Amino acid sequence: MAAAAFLRGAAPGRGGLAWRWRLRAVLKHRLAHGLSRQGDKPAGDTAWACFPLGERALVRVRGPESAPFLLGLLTNELPFPGPADGAAPPPASAGYAHFLNVQGRTLYDVILYRAPCSCVLDAASSLRVPEHPDQAPAFLLECDSSVLGALQKHLALHKIRRKVTVELCPELCVWALLPHSPGSPEEAGRAVLLQEQEGATILTRDPRTARMGWRLLAQDEGPALVSGGRLGDLQDYHRHRYLQGVPEGVHDLPPGVALPLESNLAFMNGVSFTKGCYIGQELTARTHHMGVIRKRLFPVQLLGPLPVGGIAPSTTVFTESGQAAGKYRAGQGDVGLALLHSEKIKSPLHIRTAGSGRVTLTASVPDWWPTTIK
Repeated sequence: MAAAAFLRGAAPGRGGLAWRWRLRAVLKHRLAHGLSRQGDKPAGDTAWACFPLGERALVRVRGPESAPFLLGLLTNELPFPGPADGAAPPPASAGYAHFLNVQGRTLYDVILYRAPCSCVLDAASSLRVPEHPDQAPAFLLECDSSVLGALQKHLALHKIRRKVTVELCPELCVWALLPHSPGSPEEAGRAVLLQEQEGATILTRDPRTARMGWRLLAQDEGPALVSGGRLGDLQDYHRHRYLQGVPEGVHDLPPGVALPLESNLAFMNGVSFTKGCYIGQELTARTHHMGVIRKRLFPVQLLGPLPVGGIAPSTTVFTESGQAAGKYRAGQGDVGLALLHSEKIKSPLHIRTAGSGRVTLTASVPDWWPTTIK
């Protein structure tokens, strides 16, 4: 079946040779990673929280020039599937990247997906080969739904005469999968198993960090597709994300304000310093090669009574002596993110509130960050 039909979750082709081969290949891949097939239960009977991310939307970019088109706009390489071994196709893959403006500031954060192309069995070589060798590549861009229109305009502005089609993909929903009882990232990764392969379009690890589990793009309900899947509370997902220091969307990464390296883009595998040119590259590359990043987004916890409505974005964070240490960015309840001077995060910090009140703020360094930062 064609890649576009596969990405749309179209019915034609299901039950055919390519579809049956894909189903067997996925099951073989899962079994090779330590999954038990007894009763379709994952290893350790892991229960998975499935979070419907209604605030995330998908844009499809397809066409023969889609790869060079995106490479000229994104901070990272594209998620091309790895080489196949002849018996099984390369799995779906994902990558993380930012679109930048000409000043080098973040416009939109995106997770990029590319599904494997459909293949058939070559009788002469007994190997799997692409069903359509000249098949145009197609990518899905997961973004904040509030900037869906702005992202489309941004892509259209730079499209010019390239042979690229940009379209919405409303038929697929974005799900985040996190284990109810987190173990090591490797153990959590081996625990994912789909019960109904036809209902799932793309299942892949979150490319930002293993702490964020898996991403699922599907037409059907996520819990129905995952062995041990249960519908999760979206607030739990965001709390987990803030505790891990992972920004997502325009509240955490204000367009035209956030700087990619201060937002820990390099830690989240979201930038390549060896790829070709892209818009906004100059400032990012210069900052990287200078090796000086004085401020970063840190996960923070708020202690004490919070004001009604929470802490406003861009509220100044102070040290005990009254020096400005940075600004609060965004959060949920008593957890959030703050852009802070790295040398001041171990000092007692606070935020001033109305009526001469204050809220104590504690910053931390996530354990998945490079050890040189800790």
